[in-house]
Amino acid sequence: MPDPPEDFDPESREEREVAAEAAGDRSDFLSLMGHTYRGEIGRTSSWRTRIDRTTNWAVVVTASLLTWTFSNESRPHYVLLIGLVMLSVFLGIETRRYRTFDVWRSRVRLLEENVFANALDPGGVEQSNWRELLSEDLREPTIKMPTVEAVSRRLRRVYAPLFSVLIAAWVVRLTVFASPESGVVGTAAVGAIPGALVLGLVVCFYLGVLTLTLRRAPRQAKGEMGTAEDAHEWK
Repeated sequence: MPDPPEDFDPESREEREVAAEAAGDRSDFLSLMGHTYRGEIGRTSSWRTRIDRTTNWAVVVTASLLTWTFSNESRPHYVLLIGLVMLSVFLGIETRRYRTFDVWRSRVRLLEENVFANALDPGGVEQSNWRELLSEDLREPTIKMPTVEAVSRRLRRVYAPLFSVLIAAWVVRLTVFASPESGVVGTAAVGAIPGALVLGLVVCFYLGVLTLTLRRAPRQAKGEMGTAEDAHEWK
């Protein structure tokens, strides 16, 4: 890489605002947007891979626990409850990653909607202040998705079915292998914790999962995919 000129001063006003000249030149501006788009796509793909990796861990753990628990009658049922705790940890990790992923995804959609879509159809609707929005977010990146919304989305798409499978397997494990003396409630006991309390905690946990899963999001994420009524026209 060639050395910068001796009179180069990165703190000077001219050098700090050199990119501002690109805004007045169409070809420079489009070239800059192309590089920006590729950079944001790279970040989006990287965080998408991190989310998928956490999902894979959750699926593998669920399958492993189910296989191990039902491989022998003597296996303790509370291992499936430990699986619920592990899935909750994975859900927390994935929620944090999903919120960060949404930062880059929203930038990509902003560029696609206001640059590439208008290049294909100049008569389309353009967001008048998209440059200002993107500039502010590049200077000060902010998390745009609330934690509750992120949890709700990951539950609907991945974790609610996994929780349901584990809880259903736990119920089957209790009912099928329950001893006649203690019954289902007695079999649900974990050490010194009474079975009725364990059952109550599991029911409350699952009701919370269902509440968050079925929660209607008050905010529609920018560029969120939906089903168009005229989707059949795209072949």
